[in-house]
Amino acid sequence: MSTFIGRSNEIPSMYEELVQDRIRTLHREAEEQRRVTHILRARRARRDAERASTRLRHALMRLV
Repeated sequence: MSTFIGRSNEIPSMYEELVQDRIRTLHREAEEQRRVTHILRARRARRDAERASTRLRHALMRLV
């Protein structure tokens, strides 16, 4: 009978461990998504800056 009680005590502990593991996984995935978003924004900003630089260069050439 003590084995049954021991198992019933293990189940909430196992469930809690699974829940905590899922929370850690979600936090890790959220951090990865934030990094991806940051990288994409940085690439877009760099591309926009390059386009602006090209437009400025062409405008200056027309003045000369």
